[in-house]
Amino acid sequence: MTGSKMPKWRQLADEVRRQIEDGTYPQGAALPQVKPAAEAAGVSYETMRAAYKALESEGLVRSIKRTGFVVLEAPGRRRVTRGTVVTRDPARGYVFPAASRPDEPWEIHGRPFRADVPAPERVADHFGIPPGTATLRRRRVTSPVGEPPFQLVDTWISPDAVADAPQVAEPSTGPGGYLDRLEEAGHGPISWSETIRVRMPDREEAQLLTIAMVMPILETTIVGTSALTERPIEVTIRVIPGDRVELVSDLQRSRAARWPVAPVKPKK
Repeated sequence: MTGSKMPKWRQLADEVRRQIEDGTYPQGAALPQVKPAAEAAGVSYETMRAAYKALESEGLVRSIKRTGFVVLEAPGRRRVTRGTVVTRDPARGYVFPAASRPDEPWEIHGRPFRADVPAPERVADHFGIPPGTATLRRRRVTSPVGEPPFQLVDTWISPDAVADAPQVAEPSTGPGGYLDRLEEAGHGPISWSETIRVRMPDREEAQLLTIAMVMPILETTIVGTSALTERPIEVTIRVIPGDRVELVSDLQRSRAARWPVAPVKPKK
């Protein structure tokens, strides 16, 4: 819709968006408070708030308690070619398909967090334990150096696996990381499966990733299964804001789709 047919809140959102794009409101700047902005525009509080919430849903601003709506840094979108091969680096151990590029330095935001916390239902189902069971979670927020938080990664390790390899609960898990310690404890070779889905973030995820709760996130879940018990022993859940990444896959022709196409013989 255009002109007078466009809702007033949408017109206001478009105007503020233009002001963000032309630098009137730079990254990190707070937009005018809703009430005075509404009075200046001659609209109701609800109309002005609807305009700001529309910009929040686009990932342009974020509502911060006691501050108001703040302009976010424009994130770079990454094209990730999703492979299915797990490789090994002599220095780091196993390397999974990810959004990083070769030799690109990444940094950790805040301090990595590890603790026994109640296992959510999905994780508990994988481990065959009651939901809410105290389970080791290793959490970190990372990004390429100099960029805003890109991903939140939670690694859950089953209570039985921690009992077999206590070092996985320590701050430093040694060369090769927790996976090497699990395999050394008799669970190798671990095999993995991956599930990808899109969902909305919870409040804690939105705060850690500095995104609005209306911004969808891409979630990948990798489940590691023990060769010894044939049961999942570790679950790694990675969440990335939906405006930061797009997945790319190379499609392959099967023999039945070969070119040139074989001619169809007419029926007699």
